[in-house]
Amino acid sequence: MSIFITATGTDVGKTYVSGLLVKSLRDNGINCGYYKPVLSGAENGVLGDCKYVTDISGLDGNPADYVSYVFEPAVSPHFAAKMNNVGISLDKIKEDFNKIQSKFDYVVVEGAGGITCPLNLNGLLISDVIKALNLEIIIVAESGLGTINSTLLTVEYAKHRNIGIKGIILNRFDKTNPMHIDNKKSIEYLTGIKVLAEIEENQTKWEIGQKKI
Repeated sequence: MSIFITATGTDVGKTYVSGLLVKSLRDNGINCGYYKPVLSGAENGVLGDCKYVTDISGLDGNPADYVSYVFEPAVSPHFAAKMNNVGISLDKIKEDFNKIQSKFDYVVVEGAGGITCPLNLNGLLISDVIKALNLEIIIVAESGLGTINSTLLTVEYAKHRNIGIKGIILNRFDKTNPMHIDNKKSIEYLTGIKVLAEIEENQTKWEIGQKKI
């Protein structure tokens, strides 16, 4: 089994949530792995996203073992690939994912940017990767102002592409903030999709037990 972590946009918290999820599952005895098809912003060769997830979750091996394409510029994957004269191949992503999946009972796959983030301009989007890997998604969304609109747009696009939605996670949630509380209720009401968790700022543990989300 596997799940794909996408988001309503860039810097919403996909890596943070992915790390917490992998850590929680592994802490509860589940042989959980991690995979990121494309990583941009690897300054000086530091694989920030992958390194964070492997460090916090205790995954063995080099962070580079869990990613297919690495680019130094902190730009959209399609542009980073163009700058490096590299073509991002869906076949390679599928092959690498299958190799990682064969080593684990459960894999958390982390996307790049939002669900429509382009990997090339020939029509390959993150949503195409999700479809090719035949995975359901969890949508990571901000908790504050504007999140209702961006979350609804992401949900509607996923439904249009016939992508299954496992649930929504609200990141940087402040349980004392009335707007955050109302945003959660409004998102659940308007989408009909459950908010699986409210992740607080700097949260270091996610108690989900042995349930595979």
